[in-house]
Amino acid sequence: MSAPSPPRPPGPATRPIHEALSANSTLADLLQRMQEAQARLASVRQALPAALRPHVRTGVLDDTGWNLVVPNGAVAAKLRQCLPQIEQALADEGWKPTAVRVKVQSDRT
Repeated sequence: MSAPSPPRPPGPATRPIHEALSANSTLADLLQRMQEAQARLASVRQALPAALRPHVRTGVLDDTGWNLVVPNGAVAAKLRQCLPQIEQALADEGWKPTAVRVKVQSDRT
């Protein structure tokens, strides 16, 4: 019979992802942009027709604008018709004006 193995030292310390991202300035900026994009989407949800709401996701928020991501061209076309209401909802909530772009993201593998 072999001797029992010695106890393992505790593994590396883990930190919550939010804390890890905040510790790096580049990642902290990315986290802040992601949070702002989510907050913008929450601000405009009510301006969207109810049938579109489940299909619209937030995309990249950068210095040139904000992307809204949809699954197909039909949803994109309808969403583009709603851009004036979306921009007004953002202004009403006090967001800095920025270009709102609609992007189609297909589920191709």
